[in-house]
Amino acid sequence: MTIDKNSKKDIISQYATKKWDTWSAEVQVAILTARIENLKDHLNEHKKDNHSRRWIIMMVAKRRKMLNYLKKKDPERFDEVIKKLWLRKA
Repeated sequence: MTIDKNSKKDIISQYATKKWDTWSAEVQVAILTARIENLKDHLNEHKKDNHSRRWIIMMVAKRRKMLNYLKKKDPERFDEVIKKLWLRKA
């Protein structure tokens, strides 16, 4: 259900804005998106796993808050992240 170190390093290198950037909003949103995708696959198999369902709801809310922050702070970076991750904002 979690992402391994190699895939996390790939995500960080792909979305980082600087060399040692691990905590920018783009990187955090990308990591959360990968974790959400893994949990979605898990929940398709285990439909009654309410504990994981709670965590996915919390992660989606956290990602939404980060995207709102990014949209308010820098709309161009927001648009780039949305296009790269294939997310759509309602």
